[in-house]
This record gives sequence, C-alpha cells and structure tokens, in this order.
Amino acid sequence: QVRLVESGGGLVQAGDSLRISCKADRSPLGVFAMGWFRRAPGKEREFVSYISWSEGLSFYGDSVKGRFTVSKDNAKSTMYLQMNNLNVEDTAVYSCAARRSRGATWQENEYEYWGQGIQVTVSS
Repeated sequence: QVRLVESGGGLVQAGDSLRISCKADRSPLGVFAMGWFRRAPGKEREFVSYISWSEGLSFYGDSVKGRFTVSKDNAKSTMYLQMNNLNVEDTAVYSCAARRSRGATWQENEYEYWGQGIQVTVSS
C-alpha cells in the first residue's frame, strides 16, 4: 500500500503560476509511474500528466500541454506539477496517482493508489 498526499493548492489569478506536490509515504517508492488527474465541477476526471518513476519519461493531456510540467524527486518520493499561465478552466480538484505495473497510460483505472486531492482555483 502506498499513501499519497497532495499539497500546494490554493487560489490564484488567471495568468499566475502554481506548483503542487504529491508525496508518498515510503522510500524507495516502489512504483513504476505516477500521474496527475483533475476533476472540474460537473465534469469527468481528466488526465493531466504522467511520469515514469525510474526514467522520468513524461507526457501530458492536450489541455495542459506546453503550460504544465511534471517532475519528481526520487529521494523525497515526491512528484511535482508546475502549472504556468493558469486560466479559469484549470480550476479543479487535482489528484495524484501511482501505478505499480509497467506501461505508460493515461487511463485512471490503471492506477492503483490515489491521493485525496487538492483544490486549485483560478480566478479571472
């Protein structure tokens, strides 16, 4: 079992930047990859980013590509999401997830462990 805890959310203005974190409760983490997802009010959960834990390979959802950057610190068992040029459509609860099995995926049902989520609100 892996416990994930998000932090760093809050209220920002459109155009601002924000970095959120996801810390796991053990080291070494022992997972293959981690992801960020988000759920906006009244919408389905949306894939945001993926990063493989050993190689650092990453990819992004279309709506955040070029604005968001995912990174990790293996020693701290922590994943980060740097969000730049935020807009009101980025308002959502952001959740991190971890996947034990090999293979890159954006599908939420292929991640075994989930954090509680953290609110990010962007005002116009």
